Amino acid sequence: MKKRQIKHNILITAGPTREFIDPIRFISNSSTGTIGYLLAQSAKRRGNDVVLLSGPTHLKPPPGVKTVSFNSARELKNCSDRFFDWADIIICTAAVADFRPAKVINRKIKKEKGVPEIKLVRNPDILKGLGRKKKNKVLIGFALETENLIENGLKKLKSKNLDLIVANMHSKKSFPFGKRQVTAFLIDREGVQKHAKTSKERLARIILDRADKLCYILKQPKKRR
Repeated sequence: MKKRQIKHNILITAGPTREFIDPIRFISNSSTGTIGYLLAQSAKRRGNDVVLLSGPTHLKPPPGVKTVSFNSARELKNCSDRFFDWADIIICTAAVADFRPAKVINRKIKKEKGVPEIKLVRNPDILKGLGRKKKNKVLIGFALETENLIENGLKKLKSKNLDLIVANMHSKKSFPFGKRQVTAFLIDREGVQKHAKTSKERLARIILDRADKLCYILKQPKKRR
């Protein structure tokens, strides 16, 4: 007998942010949005209602998925807040810039004027903000580290009140961006689960399975002591 799939409202963030310095140049990162798009595609195929918040990518939006575009971290925060109440499960794969220029120059900076000094200010911590108000929602984050992967992943899990964090390394031997195999560590309060040399398609299915289980557990009535 086929197992009945429970339908959820799933909010997924994907891709990079762009923090403009002037009308031409911006601060960004190497995120392609691949894992977020694969998660959205797989979640939709399972019969869920899915909203995908996407930074600038070259990927085609998955069929049947409501896709909302953003550029900056502050735009992503506004979009996340907009769909927060609607979502049962929130999966944050977007690579968000921690800092942005304090001031955006309204004209292209000319090199003839010398090297500019660009002051940076902090962007809002979107994931931490969601963790503060999540209550009975499942919140999953991602961490890309260059050192102390498990230690930093556990710290982020606790400090941002996450239910699960997907962590992987960035190094000369391990470049996780794009559609390729990755080695990922799924970290929760029960421990660490390693998935070595796994395709991103399979990783997306594993994450969604965990999200389903976490959502089921959260919705169970608490026993009185």
